[in-house]
Amino acid sequence: MLRIAIVGGAGRMGQIMAECLGERPDMTVVALVDPNEPRDCFGAQHLTSVQELARELDAVVDFSTPDTVVATAAWCADHHVALVIGATGLSAQQRIAVEAAGEHVGVILAANFSIGAVLSERFAAMAAPYFERVEIVELHHDRKVDAPSGTAMASAERIRAARAAAGRVTPPEPTERFSLEGARGADAGDGVRIHSVRLPGLLAHQEVLLGSTGEGLTIRHDSYDRRSFVGGVALALEHATTHTGFHFGIDDLL
Repeated sequence: MLRIAIVGGAGRMGQIMAECLGERPDMTVVALVDPNEPRDCFGAQHLTSVQELARELDAVVDFSTPDTVVATAAWCADHHVALVIGATGLSAQQRIAVEAAGEHVGVILAANFSIGAVLSERFAAMAAPYFERVEIVELHHDRKVDAPSGTAMASAERIRAARAAAGRVTPPEPTERFSLEGARGADAGDGVRIHSVRLPGLLAHQEVLLGSTGEGLTIRHDSYDRRSFVGGVALALEHATTHTGFHFGIDDLL
């Protein structure tokens, strides 16, 4: 039985994780860490800081903020507790601090824990070398604070790597006149464009559009409920609690 604490436990993702991971027969959620009072503690203890955590833990799941993630990583490294991170928007320096914790414990950082989203990234990377151009449209709820999404950035990186390995070079950007600056989205490198949409009513959605002369391919994934991320988090927990080291993503755990 894995004993788990959830940092960011009062947030939308934290509440879902507390409820759903706590329902699994192989896991129990013992603490929710958040400066705010959770709507529901689901039988767990509410704490306001990771420094208040007891040492009798197997793993911490962190869906909070980048600054808090760094503090969580340091605590986990000091107390030999595995860590799974779902927060996005980490700076390069914060990423280094998280990776350093992996020298002592199992740490998994992922941009997306949805199994379907991870598979869609894999399929896009498989297809990318066979098309002239690739663009990404990511669509999220209007309370998401970072753009582009971590999933879109990770997808672009995989697509670029697959195209480079195959020797595929994107033709020069054809647009010469812009009525509105930025209308072509953000260039993630090698001509892979990312377009971010933020609207109420959405949750997490992404399309990868691939095109060549006479044909196109669209790979789309939709998360309609935050419960779609629970399976991937559980998979990451199983790995992090049995393997020391830093690990990015869950693709190769599938």
